[in-house]
This record gives sequence, structure tokens and C-alpha cells, in this order.
Amino acid sequence: MFKYIIRRLLQLIPTLLGVSLITFVFIHLAPGDPATAILGLEATPEKIEYIEKKYGLDKPLPIQYLVWLKSVLQGDLGRSISENQPVSKLILQRIPVTFQLAIASMLVSLLIALPAGILSAVKRDSAFDYGARIFAFIGVSVPNFWFGLLLIIVFGVTLQVLPVYGYVSVLENVWEGLRHLVLPAFTLGTSLAAIVTRMVRSSLLEVLHQDYVLTARSKGLTERRVIGVHAFRNALIPVVTIVGLQLGYILGGSVLTETVFALPGLGRLMVEAIFKRDYPLVQGAVLFYALVFVIVNLVVDVLYAYLDPRIQYQ
Repeated sequence: MFKYIIRRLLQLIPTLLGVSLITFVFIHLAPGDPATAILGLEATPEKIEYIEKKYGLDKPLPIQYLVWLKSVLQGDLGRSISENQPVSKLILQRIPVTFQLAIASMLVSLLIALPAGILSAVKRDSAFDYGARIFAFIGVSVPNFWFGLLLIIVFGVTLQVLPVYGYVSVLENVWEGLRHLVLPAFTLGTSLAAIVTRMVRSSLLEVLHQDYVLTARSKGLTERRVIGVHAFRNALIPVVTIVGLQLGYILGGSVLTETVFALPGLGRLMVEAIFKRDYPLVQGAVLFYALVFVIVNLVVDVLYAYLDPRIQYQ
């Protein structure tokens, strides 16, 4: 297992190199340039030339990429053009907001999806099963930003029971922090819950017809023990896969959600950086997202061996 983890960590290098190169190419293909975006109406040829020389934008693109890559290998993500601060500092300032949103969204999704998926499989073709499947269909179909706006209108404007924008750290004020996270977390969590509900249902239905489940029932075990101990654990492998992938989706989906709810997270920072053509900040943020996504996939693979002892990594 240890050798497998080391090998997967080494595979991070070409993956991150590929992500950084693709990001660099596409951000430079976008129309506009940082100097004009920052200066606006005050842009003059002299000021534009000064900014380009200051941040090395006057050099050929391959040279710019190699200079940036050399800095990254030394632990320096560069300096933000629009904020005039280190990119790593800006990312570290925004990470807590995005991670709190991701964790809250994941909890919302699992609290909805696991009971709904299990009951839907156990009570197959019942009214509850049809209701859960309709919920899953709607949850997958409805765009996150539209659902977020709907929650704002209902709970923020009409009922006025929850704040609709801004951020309060849970570490500073638990109650206010949770109140500010409720609507964004439900916006992201419900779409994930819909997908996980379908996965739990289909996976558990398949497991319930296996011989070892029939044997457990023939031994006189209670239905709760058969489902909870024998069937559910073996049905978790595909569920863990989709949850791990969806965690990356949550981090990516937080871009729109943080913009809708005015959360000062990493996603909103990246949107602002794209509009300002802040190349180092966009590249650093995307690289961080890629790193988190690959690490999550590694954790999921390790969990496979824990959930199913038959799986061995060599």
C-alpha cells in the first residue's frame, strides 16, 4: 500500500504540469491583457509598457511559462498583478471560506442522500421510492445558480429568516457562521445529493440480491443488521467513488455559488482574476484546485482497500 501511495504521488508531477500548461495557454488566448484591464481608462502606452516590463509580460510566452514554472518549483506561485500581493497569500486567505462551504455542502448531501437512497432501495417501487427518484431527477436537472437565486428569494427576501450574502467565520461566531452557510450549502449540496441518492439506490439494489445477503437473512439476522452491516458496506464502493469525484465538483461549482452569495472564497477570487486577466493568480488557483482533486482521488482509492479487503494494491 505504501509503495502504491508513493507511486500515485509521483504521478502528480506530470498531471500538474499538464494542468499548468493548459491553463497558461488558454488564459493567454483570451482577449485582453492585464495592463489594460488594471489601468482601464487611464491606460497609456507608457503605463502599459511599464506594467508589462514589471511583471515580465513583454517576454515571449514560452519564456514566461518557464519563468513561472521555475518559481512554482521553488514554492513561489508568483505575484498577483491586480492585487500586487503574493498569489500563495491570496489563496491561503480564501481557502477557509471555500473549504467550509465544501464541507457543509458535503454534509448536506450525505444527510439527504444516504437515508433517501437506502430507503428507496429497501422500499423499491413504493411511493417513497418514486418520490426519491423524482427528487434525484429534479436535483440533477436544476442549475445550481438558479436554485441559489430561488433560495435567496424565498428565505432571504420573502421570509427574511436567513442572510443571503456575506460570510462570517464559524471559528469566530458559530451561530452566525452556520446561518450564512445554510443557503450556499443547500445550493451545492442538493445537486450532489440527487446524484448520490441514485447511486446508493442502484448499488444497494444490486447488493441485496447477492448470495451472502440471502444467507444472512436465512440465519435469522434482523433486516436492519442485514442492510446496515452486510449490504450497505459492500454497496459503498461505487458511492465513495462518486462522492470523491463530486467533492472536486463542489470545489469547482463553488465558483458560481460564491459569486451568487457574495462569499469571499477561492472561487470568487478566481472569477475576479479572470476578468482582470491576472495570469499568475488564475494559474495558481487552478493549480491548487487540480492538486486538491488529485489528492481526493488518491484518498478514495485508499478507502477502497478499507471497505473491501479483497482489493489489494501492489
